[in-house]
Amino acid sequence: MVFLPPPHLASASRPAYAEAYANILIAHRRSPLTSASSVIILVAPDVDALCAAKILAELLKQDDVMHRIIPVSGLADLERMKDELVTYAELHTLILLNMGAILDLSSENWFGDFSMKLTVHIIDSNRPQNLANMFAGGENGERFIVWDDGEAENMGDERKAWEALTYEPEPDSDEDSDLDDQDDVQSNEDGDEEEEFSERDPSGKRRSLGDGDRSQEKRRKLDDSTRLSREQRDTYHELIARYYASGSWYGQSASATMYILATVLERVDCDLLWLAILGLTFQYTTARISRDTYDKYHSIYYDEVSRLNPLPPDVANTTDAITAMSPDDLSVRTAEELRFMLFRHWTLYDAMYHSSYVAGKLGIWKERGRKRLTGLLAKMGFSIPQTQQPYAHMDLDLKYQLRAKLDSIAPEYGLVELTYPSFARCFGYRASPLSAADAVEAVSALLDVAGGIRMEVEVEGARHGGEWFGGGRLWEGGRNGEEQWEKRIEVGNRQKDGDDGVDTDVDGEERKERTWWVKNFWAAYDALSDIVPLRDALSLAMSLHRAIIRQGTSIIDKQDIRTMRSHRVVVLSKGPDLALFAHPGVLARLGLWLVDALRDRLPGTKIGGPKGRGKKSLPFVVACLNERAQTYVVVGIMGALDFGDVRRNEFGLAFIEAKQRCNARSRHSTFDASVLEIEQEDLKLFLETLCEVGEGY
Repeated sequence: MVFLPPPHLASASRPAYAEAYANILIAHRRSPLTSASSVIILVAPDVDALCAAKILAELLKQDDVMHRIIPVSGLADLERMKDELVTYAELHTLILLNMGAILDLSSENWFGDFSMKLTVHIIDSNRPQNLANMFAGGENGERFIVWDDGEAENMGDERKAWEALTYEPEPDSDEDSDLDDQDDVQSNEDGDEEEEFSERDPSGKRRSLGDGDRSQEKRRKLDDSTRLSREQRDTYHELIARYYASGSWYGQSASATMYILATVLERVDCDLLWLAILGLTFQYTTARISRDTYDKYHSIYYDEVSRLNPLPPDVANTTDAITAMSPDDLSVRTAEELRFMLFRHWTLYDAMYHSSYVAGKLGIWKERGRKRLTGLLAKMGFSIPQTQQPYAHMDLDLKYQLRAKLDSIAPEYGLVELTYPSFARCFGYRASPLSAADAVEAVSALLDVAGGIRMEVEVEGARHGGEWFGGGRLWEGGRNGEEQWEKRIEVGNRQKDGDDGVDTDVDGEERKERTWWVKNFWAAYDALSDIVPLRDALSLAMSLHRAIIRQGTSIIDKQDIRTMRSHRVVVLSKGPDLALFAHPGVLARLGLWLVDALRDRLPGTKIGGPKGRGKKSLPFVVACLNERAQTYVVVGIMGALDFGDVRRNEFGLAFIEAKQRCNARSRHSTFDASVLEIEQEDLKLFLETLCEVGEGY
């Protein structure tokens, strides 16, 4: 058993998270070579992974375990890191956060050839997971431990099929002379070739039963019940293929897994709870989990907030005006979150205008839609000057009346799901309380806005204030200048390589891009525990959403959406924001905005056309030109027709099959199979082939 069940499913014979963590501590304390490279944490570039890394780092720090956190952007980066890790003699624990679940990590292509003292822990919310990681036995297989969320308990059929095909003996050659190409076990091609059979011993290892005539003799002695017929093999292959081909989805967040570990260790506090809440909110606001799944985890965190942050009897928890009770108040409060983008830090009009939910219901990309928005605010009794002033400066009476008036008037405009239960955190007198959704937007902006991209960011008082009240400024990806950062990296490369600092593995552009990405990663990581850079990043998030609205309305106005049989395509090849949308994270945000905006205006489709399988959805393929690299970044999004619902993303396998059919020059630059980088000249052929692949689903 190499997958860990959650604590409520654990038993004496089935260890859970706490036992795995204890084994990490034991291995570290027994290791004769102890350094920061003994325990290495590889972290994917998303908010959930950052929060999980922060929680785990705090637990390791409390146990005096030296460790090292390394950001990894995608598969190519992971391969480079693997080649580096194999040289670390002191490495005994490798932890993968939101990466690696779909890879056969025990194979020679990844970590199978590493020292047997190395244990690899996979804490990944991405689904599906590689069955070999979860169910492989033997000394090598048991070094790879998947921290499961309970999903494996419902995979009895897949486990049975995988174990039967992996460990059970093959059928006789005369019964299986025409095996399908999917078979993992090699078959005979002629009568002179020797055949080898294997069966599983109690330890889970394969053991040879001999070869030549001896194998023929021993095979006859095997119980007929242990052999698989051709029909059984086909059934098992079909079952496993269906599991992998069902699309990608998301399970329990990595930060939730780490918070459960902290709970079992009895070390939870408001800081760790806040990080877990951010991980859950990130999954929900990026449409990775449904509203039902969100509500399930929200109820758990709601109880945790009440337990760790009891309010005095004379203090009421008002969702409209949460205030800190003291200079040191860092408590987490429950709140009802409006679906208005960053409304506590923006004007009310801008917050509603930049909301994808409001955009879809009112059609704000048209003049008529913008007039409807103005009419809604007027009907609520809000004047234009009031809606154009920062929310923090609005009269308290207006803030208290806002939700009541929205509940009574907004349904007339189709706005019936304007709120959802969430949380907010106080930061004493250093800053105003910050909601979980706003914090996620700020951290995501720090991660997604590639370095060197110049974005105009408003400062407080700039609008309608003239030069006496401030002005805009340019955000260049962080607080440090580009030249200073590049000099630091260059010095580091020289010290590491002992030469002139030139990296022979990647060209200058790729090195520069990675340099900026790593810088953004650490800026976002630090912002999780520092309100000052987190608050500063809110203005960056606002500028990012202005660009998304600007590009999204342009796409709809100019009718740049091409309708195929099974999906819709948007290609961005010119415009002022190309450099911004060439980042997969920002491009995916644009795709989600298009899905929300057009959900009630476009008919749903099925993959494979009218006769396709599954429920109807809104599949979008969005591509953006990267002028510097002369490539297109392509993102596939599977939107649901019902707000709050999600669909499994089937574009990952479709992309792989399409690029193989047309031999397109491409690469997967992230851990998401539905994100592809393709050569500029090959895009047209790829999109045409993708239509053919979609018809075959």
